[in-house]
Amino acid sequence: MDPEDRSFEETLRSLANELGRFIERSVENADVDQFAESMGIDAGAARDWLDGAGNWLRGNAENLGEEVARRVGGNPHNTSPRTDPLGDLGPHPLDLPTEEQGRALAALESGRWALEPGTDALGARGEGPAPSDALGLVRELRVRDWIASDGQLTVVGRAALSRWLDAAARS
Repeated sequence: MDPEDRSFEETLRSLANELGRFIERSVENADVDQFAESMGIDAGAARDWLDGAGNWLRGNAENLGEEVARRVGGNPHNTSPRTDPLGDLGPHPLDLPTEEQGRALAALESGRWALEPGTDALGARGEGPAPSDALGLVRELRVRDWIASDGQLTVVGRAALSRWLDAAARS
């Protein structure tokens, strides 16, 4: 391997490690109680969610340098035409809504469920069962950008609902 290539890979790894440390410091310095209070959620649940998100980000940041170096081919002076590194990616398999998330998206789209005014919880409108975890479900849907702050499905949410319905029809 060319020494310049090694230097490039080391630089990428260093940047990824620094990003991981930045994320870790940000999570440690976050005022979770104030955040939870402003969102109207339990502080313990917010800490658990934030810890999980921080762990996921740190884990992915550690692999960032190697992934970029692999995609570039380890040669920063490569003069071949570049391809879009995300061009071959489709929806991640984990983006398929769970049964509960899919039902929630369908109920929101039909108007059977709605975001309770002044809260971050779902409530039933008319007949049919209410959501079992109304607060947690809203958080899950918002984290994935499937619903907007007013409880309406986003474009991404409609696509997730479509994937869920397609998967249900196949099984």
